[in-house]
Amino acid sequence: MTTSTPATPFTDPATDERLERVAAALKEKNFDVEILDDAAAARARVRDLIPEGAAVFTGASETLRLSGIDEDINSSGRYDSVKARGLTMDRATQMAEIWQLLACPDVIVGSVAAVTETGSLVAASASGSQLPGYAGSAPRVIWVVGAQKVVPDLDTALRRIDEHCVPLEDERAMKAYGVPSALNRLLILNAEPHPGRGTVLLLREAIGF
Repeated sequence: MTTSTPATPFTDPATDERLERVAAALKEKNFDVEILDDAAAARARVRDLIPEGAAVFTGASETLRLSGIDEDINSSGRYDSVKARGLTMDRATQMAEIWQLLACPDVIVGSVAAVTETGSLVAASASGSQLPGYAGSAPRVIWVVGAQKVVPDLDTALRRIDEHCVPLEDERAMKAYGVPSALNRLLILNAEPHPGRGTVLLLREAIGF
C-alpha cells in the first residue's frame, strides 16, 4: 500500500518514538489520537467509531482508497453516503445544497498531507470540498494518517506538499480525470477547540501520498 516512489524524507515511515511525540502534541491540542499498526486496523477502527446510518462524507484521499475505508463508507450501504447522494443531484441547479451536504455531514472522514511533531494537521485541496468539515462545520472528524506524513514543523509540511504531494496528485488526476490537479487551498489545524470532535488515527505504516 506504500507509494512506489524511491524512499525520501517524505516517504519514509516515522519511528515509533516520533509517532508518540506527534500523538502527545496532538493530544495537548484537544485531538483524540490512536496509534495503530496498519491500514487494516484503521479500517476496523473507523467502523467502530461511526454509528450505522450516519451521514458520512469522505474527503478525496488515496489513504482512504487504498485502505478500503472509502469503499466501506460509500458502497457498503451501512452509512448514508453524502458523496453518493451528491452524485444524484443536479450540479447546475443544486450546487448550494450539495455544498451544504459536504460541509455538514454527521461525520467526515479523510486524511491530511502532513502532521507536524508540534501537533498541527495540514490539509491541501484543489476543490476545498472537505475543508469546511475539517475546519469546524462537521460535528465529528476522523483523519487516517500514514507514518510517512510526519514532519518536524509547518515549513517542512508545506515543502512536503509542494515537492511530494502535488506532483503525485497531479499525476493521479490526469489519469483519473484527464485534467491536472492544483494546490488551490490549504488548511492548517493548530488545535481543536471542541474536545472529542476530532480523532487522528496515526498508522505505523506508510500509505497514500
